[in-house]
This record gives sequence, structure tokens and C-alpha cells, in this order.
Amino acid sequence: MFGAPEFAVTVVDGIITRINVLRGAPCGATWETALRVENLPVEEAIVRIGLDVQYYCIADPAGWDPIYGKSPVHLAGKFHAAALKKALKRL
Repeated sequence: MFGAPEFAVTVVDGIITRINVLRGAPCGATWETALRVENLPVEEAIVRIGLDVQYYCIADPAGWDPIYGKSPVHLAGKFHAAALKKALKRL
């Protein structure tokens, strides 16, 4: 249930009509943001989920990763956007 985000999505006419969280962040950001991207166009949803996860994530944004040069919040946004793209490829 918890770990790297994973989604199952339903798309009708380029709109995400349903998104199920198969695995997500323990803080709950994955589930909150999944609700917010339903009924959005696919391209908008990919951007929106990354941004919204950054807002709802409770990781310390001041803790910059020295290798990637990003905060955990930024990485969480990128991971969620990538997970949504992966789910869309399975359609």
C-alpha cells in the first residue's frame, strides 16, 4: 500500500475519468492529489499531480539532496508525475 507511487487510470476522450491509487506515500499526499486530477485532460493531470504532491507532501522542503540538487518535495512531485505517465502507457 505504501511506497513508490503506482496508479491505475481510466481515460475517456483524453480525460482522466478515474484514478485508483495502488501504492502511495505514507503521508497521504498520493490519495489527496489523485482525487484532484480526476476529470482533467491527461496532459494537465500529469503536471497537476506533480505540483499538488509538492503542496500536500509533508517532507522537509529544506532538505536538499546533494546528488540531485532537489528537495524531497520536488522529487516526490517528479515521482508521482512519472507514475501517472507509466499508468497511462498501460492503457
